[in-house]
Amino acid sequence: MIVSGKARLAGVLGWPVSHSRSPRLHGFWLERLGIDGAYLPLAVAPEHLDSVIRALPRMGFRGANVTVPHKEAVMRLVDHLDPLAGRIGAVNTLVVRDDGSLEGRNTDAYGFLENLRQGCPQWMPRSGPAAVIGAGGAARAVVAALADAGVPEIRLANRSRERAEVLAADLGGPVTVVEWTDRADMLEGCALLVNTTTLGMTGQSNLDLDLSVLPKAALVNDIVYVPLETDLLARARARGNKVVDGLGMLLHQAVPGFEAWFGQRPVVTGELRSFVLSS
Repeated sequence: MIVSGKARLAGVLGWPVSHSRSPRLHGFWLERLGIDGAYLPLAVAPEHLDSVIRALPRMGFRGANVTVPHKEAVMRLVDHLDPLAGRIGAVNTLVVRDDGSLEGRNTDAYGFLENLRQGCPQWMPRSGPAAVIGAGGAARAVVAALADAGVPEIRLANRSRERAEVLAADLGGPVTVVEWTDRADMLEGCALLVNTTTLGMTGQSNLDLDLSVLPKAALVNDIVYVPLETDLLARARARGNKVVDGLGMLLHQAVPGFEAWFGQRPVVTGELRSFVLSS
């Protein structure tokens, strides 16, 4: 589509940024919705982050996504920090307000929950405990989302117990830290299992987790989406569990930002999934 001099601008800040699927994702919506706008990959080295962030409003940008390694550093550079982003400890979405000030938001928690709801409408937050593997940035968004949605108990296991304890203390809520060696036992009676680590990603070793005590009615989600079906999801599917892959979290987290920048709320569809996967 043709971009005019009045085009709305947004992009994704990262270092590197060539791997990001966000330009393809947002470009799909811009084309389908006929919006005069552009979404650009912006490779920004850490030492230039401050000046680039400050320049966004001056260059006419409506905002941007933020990816590794800038999600934490950008928190100190925004004028307004959304409370949820503050709790999670990371910003993945920047919005330029009408007065030119910058607001930092986190939409990963929203994207995670919407992915579960679309992928498995039968799952209800209050249906039972959730088991979460990992305590990194993604885990913080997942745990915050589950706690806010009303999950009665969140069992958290991480190879570094100290990091899991920090997460639990920071976020509060019904979080119980479980020893890494007891991670298989914590699956008993769970209604949801989520892997937030990179274990199972292409080039990484698989997640070593015995599923034998996990109820067959439990939902299993892996936030990894390369490959789309990880070893964990394949094993869970084979034993009869419903599974939800990680691609939907990427797609759904993009919705609020797109709406804020371009003025229309897009929809996550099967066509979009296929388009993003074909890159």
